[in-house]
Amino acid sequence: MSALPPTAIPDAPPAPPAPVWRRFVRELNVGSVGWAIGLAVTVALLLNPIFMTPFPALLGRTLFVALAVVLAHRLAGLWRFRWLPRWLAQALAVVLVAPAATMTVYLFSTSGDIAAVLENPYRMLGLLWIAGCATVLGVLVTLGAVVREREAQARSQALQFAVERSELERQALDARLTVLTAQIEPHFLFNTLANVQALVESGSPRAAPVLRSLIAYLRAALPRLKDGTLATLADELTLVRSYLELMHMRMPDRLTYAVEVDAALSAVRFPPMALLTLVENAIRHGIDPGEQGGHIEVGGRREGEGPRVRLWVADTGIGLRGAGPPGTGLANLRSRLQGVFGASSTVSLQALAPCGVRAELSFEARA
Repeated sequence: MSALPPTAIPDAPPAPPAPVWRRFVRELNVGSVGWAIGLAVTVALLLNPIFMTPFPALLGRTLFVALAVVLAHRLAGLWRFRWLPRWLAQALAVVLVAPAATMTVYLFSTSGDIAAVLENPYRMLGLLWIAGCATVLGVLVTLGAVVREREAQARSQALQFAVERSELERQALDARLTVLTAQIEPHFLFNTLANVQALVESGSPRAAPVLRSLIAYLRAALPRLKDGTLATLADELTLVRSYLELMHMRMPDRLTYAVEVDAALSAVRFPPMALLTLVENAIRHGIDPGEQGGHIEVGGRREGEGPRVRLWVADTGIGLRGAGPPGTGLANLRSRLQGVFGASSTVSLQALAPCGVRAELSFEARA
């Protein structure tokens, strides 16, 4: 028997648009009514000196016309015409409704006698003044609303572009950190394997213990490199001690070390292998090339009460002039540190007297 084809589940239908009356209530808010009342009072005060009509009656007429214009303006904004922009529809509604509302209020005052309005020059003059003021102010308010809407759209678009740009920058930074971490992984692995190879080829009895230490070190280091997430400074110090112990077993007569980092910094988030880069450089460029070997000191403390942290690796090796260029390790380290902690993070090298180098990391710790 052939299996019945799976029944496709239709997508949920889009939500129906809100009824026109609900959208009209949203459009007709307290602010728009307040603006209409304020403009009506202002127009009544300005026209009062040239009108024979008592001020309460004049104010009633301007209020009626202003509210009618606001209603027309909001209603015109609810309909969408493909051939007519919204703002133009609202402006046309104002131009048509303002004279009609003014005529309506004058007809009401004359009990519907249109001749009493049209044949009385004073009433006609008052009608033209009120209708003209309502039309001009209504069109100006409409154009002002268009400008404000365009500005709001521009701000919204600019904000959206800023958010998208920030997201792209974050993705680019993540990709860059991934590439830098991938460059560090073979760098450490091959250097450490070369040290073990030298012991094996020389037939040293320390080869087996060193190899066991290497296996323990790689078990701790490689998963963290592959993960790429921020570890803690305590995790980093565990790797540093394992690496120094590994190097000490390779050259017990030529290397001594001490790790003295403030215990309060243990929970600080820290990029994996960052401090280890300085330790590896100290051995490779300072201790290994020298006949007498040397001592490595790893230290760290917080600067005052602020969030800034300073970590250092100091050695008594051959120093900067004899060690040659440090390679790409420090360049990658500087990029990784600034990518995680910001542009204020620094990596610096300082020559020590009578010999040796002090490498420092300075950054603002994050929770």
